[in-house]
Amino acid sequence: MPTRTMKAIRLHGYGGPEVLRHEDVPVPEPRPGEVLVRVRAVGVNPPDWYLREGMTVMPAHLRPKITLPVVPGTDVSGVVESVAEDVTGFAPGDEVFGMLRFPGFDGSAYAEYVAAPAADLAHKPAGLDHAHAAAAPVAGLTAWQFLLDLGHDHPSPFQPHRHRPVPLGPGTTVLVNGAAGGVGHLGLQLAKWKGAHVVAVASGTHGPFLRDLGADEVVDYTRTRPEQAARDLDLVLDTVGGPTAHRFLRTLRRGGALFPVFFGEFDPAEVERRGVTVSTTQVRSNGPQLAELGRLLDTGTVRVAIDSSFPLARAREAHERAARGHIQGKIVLTDG
Repeated sequence: MPTRTMKAIRLHGYGGPEVLRHEDVPVPEPRPGEVLVRVRAVGVNPPDWYLREGMTVMPAHLRPKITLPVVPGTDVSGVVESVAEDVTGFAPGDEVFGMLRFPGFDGSAYAEYVAAPAADLAHKPAGLDHAHAAAAPVAGLTAWQFLLDLGHDHPSPFQPHRHRPVPLGPGTTVLVNGAAGGVGHLGLQLAKWKGAHVVAVASGTHGPFLRDLGADEVVDYTRTRPEQAARDLDLVLDTVGGPTAHRFLRTLRRGGALFPVFFGEFDPAEVERRGVTVSTTQVRSNGPQLAELGRLLDTGTVRVAIDSSFPLARAREAHERAARGHIQGKIVLTDG
């Protein structure tokens, strides 16, 4: 019997968007605990281009071992085609979405079909199309696990202590840096859902978008230094990181916390002197948490925004769009 094939995007070497190849590969067979999903849309996330570039963004001792060729991609939305014998809760024809095998880099979502761990999936919200569902998992679960509930006991590779979210509610003030991006715009909405006062930091063009999502204040960093505009904050969710991330320490009240989603540079002595906490974590696949997020998406309590979409075959263009920055929401690949 001939091998069943599909189209997928694969990397045979590392580099820029030009290394993404659209080619024929075998359709995967679901192993125990997995379902075969006919992919309808895929979310494009920073780990996708980190993988494409050879993981150079990470410290050498933390880089996972990758075997080439590899199919990138973690976020997926689609329709269940078949299930392994031991899988319950999903059946052929079910519409599902999920973040696959993260923090690993073997999600293999940039494809027409993917074998997905059932534990990483949730039923797709009925009120959400596949493109918006595929845009939600990595960004949404990152915001959820940083802000609301870690949801696991795995040790962090980035710090010795367990990450603990700050209780949010009326009377707490949260600043979100990079608020228009994937994690930022969902984190903003989750903080508002919990009743917090939210200060959103982004370039000025995103102001109307962020106010529409519920931001109480918007700081245009191209005009105003956010560390001068905000004071006595309970929490900073910094989705940008980098060598200037320490500037947000001065915006916090004593007892406040700074959560860097991406690597930042901080002086432990300054952190201690200011009486604040710096804590990070690594997002992990979690089907039950995704189902909770899905209920918020289904009711419109939380909305996911799409910056742009491209057919799977044009994944290179999607990565080129990501490289230009100033993304509003998420980039997605579709089966169209």
